[in-house]
Amino acid sequence: MSDEDITRDSNGAELKDGDSVTLIKDLKVKGSSETIKRGTLVKNIRLTAKLDEIECSTKQVKGLVLRTEFLKKA
Repeated sequence: MSDEDITRDSNGAELKDGDSVTLIKDLKVKGSSETIKRGTLVKNIRLTAKLDEIECSTKQVKGLVLRTEFLKKA
C-alpha cells in the first residue's frame, strides 16, 4: 500500500476500519432535516473506495457517508 492509498482525517492522521472519529463542523444531512452537531462521536467507521469518504452510522442517521475533511480521529 503506497502513501497515496491511505485515508486520512483533517489533521493527517491515518484512518482504518473500525476507528472512531469526531466531527469538527456542524453538517446538514442531504435529503433530511437533520443536522449532525460538531463534536459528535462516530464509532466503527468503514472505509470506502474513495480515499476522501467514509461510511458510518449515527443515532440520527443510518448509512451515512462523510467526507474526511470534516473529521478528526478520536
